[in-house]
Amino acid sequence: MLLRDSGKMTMETSSPSQPQRLLWCYCYHHCPEESANNSCRTDGYCFTMVEEDDRGVPVFTSGCLGLVGSQFQCRDTGGSLQRRALLCCTDMDYCNRDLQPSLPPQHSAGYVDSSVHYTALFISISFCTAILVFLTILCYFWYKRQESQSRYSFGLESDDMYIHPGESLKDLIEQSQSSGSGSGLPLLRTIAKQIQMVTQIGKGRYGEVWMGRWRGERVAVKVFFTMEEASWFRETEIYQTVLMRHENILGFIAADIKGTGSWTQLYLITDYHESGSLYDYLRSTTLDGRAMLRLAYSSISGLCHLHTEIFGTQGKPAIAHRDLKSKNILVKRNGTCCIADLGLAVKFISDTNEVDIPPNTRVGTKRYMAPEVLDESLNRVHFQSYIMADMYSFGLILWEITRKCISGGIVEEFQLPYYDLVPTDPSYEDMREMVCMQRRRPPFPNRWSSDECLRQMGKLMSECWAHSPASRLTALRVKKTLAKMSESQDIKL
Repeated sequence: MLLRDSGKMTMETSSPSQPQRLLWCYCYHHCPEESANNSCRTDGYCFTMVEEDDRGVPVFTSGCLGLVGSQFQCRDTGGSLQRRALLCCTDMDYCNRDLQPSLPPQHSAGYVDSSVHYTALFISISFCTAILVFLTILCYFWYKRQESQSRYSFGLESDDMYIHPGESLKDLIEQSQSSGSGSGLPLLRTIAKQIQMVTQIGKGRYGEVWMGRWRGERVAVKVFFTMEEASWFRETEIYQTVLMRHENILGFIAADIKGTGSWTQLYLITDYHESGSLYDYLRSTTLDGRAMLRLAYSSISGLCHLHTEIFGTQGKPAIAHRDLKSKNILVKRNGTCCIADLGLAVKFISDTNEVDIPPNTRVGTKRYMAPEVLDESLNRVHFQSYIMADMYSFGLILWEITRKCISGGIVEEFQLPYYDLVPTDPSYEDMREMVCMQRRRPPFPNRWSSDECLRQMGKLMSECWAHSPASRLTALRVKKTLAKMSESQDIKL
């Protein structure tokens, strides 16, 4: 007789009658103390059983069931929730040696694999963690946005923040300068609401520039694209640096954020200069020696002020521009220059000896990049590296200015540096090949050698764009050299 138990709590034999003879059975893990050679004897049944232990590993057990002279039922007596299978036999001695019970399927009725619970728990925890991280990041960016708006969105309605009729923009600027801060104008925090946009005068990768009117006076309004918020934030921060105001740095008036839930506009409001950028000015103007030196001297004066750290209770950190080019220098009505576009500027924190690098992803203009920037050898933790990269770019600007200075009745047409060596929109590879590998620099026209002023300008720019940063002139040295050149020609700057 063969009986099989597939995991139910009871499984009786089909007949109540019991065998009359004693059986020898093979035993394993279920041998009586007096057994020998893995054998036991019973008046009942031989059995073999398989069940899972706590780790899910199948364990086999064999032995005898029943006692001599007793009635016997072949049943599962384990009372365990683990899966098990039991086979019994009475055919012959050791009949259970060949029995091979198998465990029931995991998905049988009434059974749930514990691993399913663990998997479900793991998925639930992972999903909840992801939701929590997402909400945390969302709250962080919302907080930073609110913080930036509270710091720079000047939509206040109080009387002390509003510009009243009869107040002059010029008077307020002079008042700000006389206060000693030399930075932004706290009284102009609602000027954006009063400005009338008139004409778009420029457009670039960061946004648009408009000429606007405020009570009859013209101002420049730089409107940043929404994705350029970091550049707007950085430029506003730099302009509001204490003691930043200088006649050769573009005059900052105010900054503002305007928008609703669906759109946002970032405004940077500055002085307006009708002559436009140095790039535009040189394309349409021929210079004499006086005008050339005035443009060069005023430009380096602004850069020198940026590069110089001013110590004191209200000191100014040293600042490097990082995107110097003729398009980022504006020409005033009196023929002098002022430096603009400070969205990539870096500050040097002397107290901690650290470089405050802006978080935005914009980079400088490839055509004006120094060799160490192009080949990525610039030491990013050493502030002087950024200063010397600025001086390389300034050397190229001097070349642009000097080409437009007439001598002997001859003047060259305006061109950008490397115009004859690289494409109109050069790649990093184009510039790296020319500047780093071949070490080429813009050429000097032959006429410069016969004019002492132009010859000195050529020598000056060569020392600015030297391949080794350590060999380049500082902004202060260039400023002093240009001042001496002007004195020798009796030119008042």
